[in-house]
Amino acid sequence: MRDFFAHETAVLDEGCQIGADTRIWHFCHVMSGATIGRNCVLGQNVMVANKVTIGDNVKIQNNVSVYEGVVCEDGVFLGPSMVFTNVINPRAFIERKHEYRQTLVRKGASIGANATIVCGHTIGRYALVGAGAVVTHDVPDYALVTGNPARQTGWVSEYGCPLAFDEKGFAVCPESWQRYQLADNQVRKME
Repeated sequence: MRDFFAHETAVLDEGCQIGADTRIWHFCHVMSGATIGRNCVLGQNVMVANKVTIGDNVKIQNNVSVYEGVVCEDGVFLGPSMVFTNVINPRAFIERKHEYRQTLVRKGASIGANATIVCGHTIGRYALVGAGAVVTHDVPDYALVTGNPARQTGWVSEYGCPLAFDEKGFAVCPESWQRYQLADNQVRKME
């Protein structure tokens, strides 16, 4: 008896691993060799390719394809119709599977609707990629990036709230009241 839910239209290839309490909705395809953690949600029409790793508590919204070479850590949010790539210079008539580049989406990061993540980059912990952004470089922990190409426009808390740092480099999340410090262009949550 399986301990996850998959809609009757979902296709789960033999050899995929799916964690407890995960919900997989209409017209999804999870390929052999994919690993999906516990308590995840895959919205309608999501494809998870071979050798992809999805952590626990990940939400993947409708119409997202997670291609080979992508790793999503725990608590990641992938917005509707966002796009991953896995080859830097694809051609229909040239096989380049040996050139797949890894994309790492670190714990708690969120990627907005219709954003594009060019392969070979890391999206930092709790970073926020704005809707429609095109990411062509690594994104630091807690960074807010927007635009095409994506540029850093601020910092956010673990709750996704903008952080306003004072002259000493300290900020407080207005929702959680967690404190953060900015030093050497890096943000860290204070304990």
